[in-house]
Order: sequence, then C-alpha cells, then structure tokens
Amino acid sequence: MHIEFSTDRNIDGKERLADHVKGVVKHALSRFTDKITRVEVHVGEEISKKADSSGDKRCMMEARLEGRKPIAVSDHASTLDQAVKGAAKKLATSIETQLGRLNDTH
Repeated sequence: MHIEFSTDRNIDGKERLADHVKGVVKHALSRFTDKITRVEVHVGEEISKKADSSGDKRCMMEARLEGRKPIAVSDHASTLDQAVKGAAKKLATSIETQLGRLNDTH
C-alpha cells in the first residue's frame, strides 16, 4: 500500500507530520493492505474570520482498491490529529462496507 501525503499552503508539511499521518493510516487500514494499492491523504486548514474556529482542520483521504472505484472520505476537527484519525476511521469503515458487499454478492 503506497501512501501519498500533501498539505495546503496553510499547513507546515514537515516530515514529522507526514510520518505521523502515514502511521495513522497504516494502522487504521492494516487489515486491508493486500486490497489497497494507494491511499492519498490531503490535510488543510480552513481560515475563518469567525471567533469560533473549531472544526477548521480538515483531512481528505482517498483509497484505491484493486479493481474497484476509489473511495473518498473527509473529516473536519479542531486539530489535525483528530481530523486525520477521524478520516482514517471513516475510510476503514467505508472499505469494510464495500468489501463486505463484494463478498455478499459472491
């Protein structure tokens, strides 16, 4: 499973952040590694002029499964870590659902 990581211009995309995000993704999707060819992760920050800026960090993940259409999810949270973990959990659930449907039809 190949993991691509990118950030928008509002996030400092240091190696440490990339390593952390890749670790979260690998852990969350570990049971599907033989079915996933690539995961793209993009994190960003929505700049807001509102006093309440909770939920301004976002993470979008797209997984490409062998022989299937890509699955994309996103999550918004007050911290990058929460957004990444939330998106990884959503992606794992979506993959599990899709693979479960595939197994049900066979």
